[in-house]
Amino acid sequence: MMQNSVPSDCNATMHKFGAPETVIRAYQYWSVLLRPAQATLGALVLVAHEPAKAFSELSVASFTELHEITRHIELTLSRAFQYDRINYLMLMMVDPDVHFHVLPRYAHSKSFAGVEFVDAGWPAVPNLSQINKTDTNINQQIMKHLRTCWP
Repeated sequence: MMQNSVPSDCNATMHKFGAPETVIRAYQYWSVLLRPAQATLGALVLVAHEPAKAFSELSVASFTELHEITRHIELTLSRAFQYDRINYLMLMMVDPDVHFHVLPRYAHSKSFAGVEFVDAGWPAVPNLSQINKTDTNINQQIMKHLRTCWP
């Protein structure tokens, strides 16, 4: 169930990734944020609202909503940037709240808002240490574009 506003009680992981400014869509149990460090064009962070530190601690309702959200994410990123593959990484080594890094993957570089985006890890694992240089303005343009593509 999509909400119209960012949850008032953003957790530490959401704040680390720029919430509330970077929230693209908020749902009842999850929020989708733009990942400020764009390892690939349209890189996102999907963060659970529940105070869970392990994936298995999430409620059944949260898991149910996750199904709808992943469908929305994949449709949106496909419409927006025509990715070749998509990776969901649940690392949770530094930020303990349940979250995924959602990385659209590209066989070839992509251009958006005058910036050339390269998927430095393609075709292997994502390379999170190689970040495409963006600024607040470019990130705002990416978020605006993703919102217009959201179902």
